[in-house]
Amino acid sequence: MIKVKNIIYSYGKKRVLDGVCLTAAQGDCVAVAGANGCGKSTLLSLLAGALRPQAGEMIYGGRDAAKEKNVFQKMVGYVPQDNPLFEELTVRDNLRLWYSESPYSMEKDLSSGILSVLKLSEMLSLRVSRLSGGMKKRVSIGCALAAHPPILILDEPSAALDLICKEDIRRYLTMYLKQKGTILITTHEEAELDLCNRLYILKKGKLAERDPKLRGAALLQELA
Repeated sequence: MIKVKNIIYSYGKKRVLDGVCLTAAQGDCVAVAGANGCGKSTLLSLLAGALRPQAGEMIYGGRDAAKEKNVFQKMVGYVPQDNPLFEELTVRDNLRLWYSESPYSMEKDLSSGILSVLKLSEMLSLRVSRLSGGMKKRVSIGCALAAHPPILILDEPSAALDLICKEDIRRYLTMYLKQKGTILITTHEEAELDLCNRLYILKKGKLAERDPKLRGAALLQELA
């Protein structure tokens, strides 16, 4: 489903991604791990279409992202590390903005679909500014999935959340995978790593695949 080849991206003279290659099939959960500042968020921003690579190829479902402008809109749901929501609007209004270009019904998803699994019905009238970090993350995931994309990209989705919120998100991701969705995720949470059947390490601009069961000292050694 995803084939990324020889991606290059630099900030000024600093090359953060140097010939990065990555593949993911339908139903894969792919983790990208690395030290802080190694370029993980940049890589996910490129994979989600928020940034454009300076060189390389990105193929999604056989479609070249460089030649077809709507590839990302149709195929990718992106949850960045920072809050993408409009704080002054209610949860319902934020969802409406994302569903305005979706062929799916927001009300149907709230009653029996994606949004019901995320338990968003109970907070629709609340302004985003009043939500906890975990609630905002659930809404962000709901917005990213408005078009029911086959690929979900998440940048540290459980960072700074409490145990209950982390478990809610992990439970949803498990369901998404069972429905044959493809996930790419950056995380240091072992519970989220346990969902992944593929593991890549990003280090000094290079991406290398490793045993997805790496944990503890062995994983730290790879990251160092």
